[in-house]
Amino acid sequence: MTEQTLSDRRAIVTGASRGIGRGIAAELARRGATVALMARSEDDLRVVADEVESLGGRALVVPVDLGEGEAIEGAVKTATGELGGLDILVNNAGLTRDGLMMRMSDEDWDTVLGVDLKAVFQLCRSAVRFLRKSDAGRIVNISSIVGIIGNPGQVNYAAAKAGVFGLTRSLAKELGGRNITVNAVAPGFIETDMTTGLPEEIRQNSLKSIPARRFGSSEDIANTVAFLCEDGAGYITGVTLPVDGGMSLGSIA
Repeated sequence: MTEQTLSDRRAIVTGASRGIGRGIAAELARRGATVALMARSEDDLRVVADEVESLGGRALVVPVDLGEGEAIEGAVKTATGELGGLDILVNNAGLTRDGLMMRMSDEDWDTVLGVDLKAVFQLCRSAVRFLRKSDAGRIVNISSIVGIIGNPGQVNYAAAKAGVFGLTRSLAKELGGRNITVNAVAPGFIETDMTTGLPEEIRQNSLKSIPARRFGSSEDIANTVAFLCEDGAGYITGVTLPVDGGMSLGSIA
């Protein structure tokens, strides 16, 4: 049985309906946290809630479109009201609209920056008023190694994810005296439904760039996030932690 290192902790996880977010929500619940699940699809969230409850945890379903900024504060209020407070915020939701810069529309730029960066800011702003009442507040922002190394055809995504690093460091300085840590996790090539459909040539070329010689799993990310939320990580803040099997080695100063 997994040790209940997050017993009585109350968490919000965005993008919790699939992939990495689903794995994070399940792992936090496995370690004892009560989790509010946020994503657009209520039906998909209910599937995850059933999974969480099968692990003996408790999950709340809070549908929200993070592209609609005015809905974010209401969603956080709903979640914290049901949870009775807040100890953990995991900003995992994100999307891509890939294309070479010369052909990228303003809409594709704005859409990605809106969800992958602006919504992170808005969620943090809404959550802090509740996190400051916690004895051990935690914010974990899921970024990407693309924000470190860049990637052709993803200037919007790379800019947003790099922005998350700066937001994380600055917010860590603002909130350090309020018992709130703020950290970022930068996944590398993770096996999810977004990556399994890639052409085999791209997969094999990516694999060659990973010193660990394997792709990551949602569990790799979930375990890292859970650690950052535990008491043992209470003196870690303002850090961006690549979880990429060494893929970004040589790109970090």
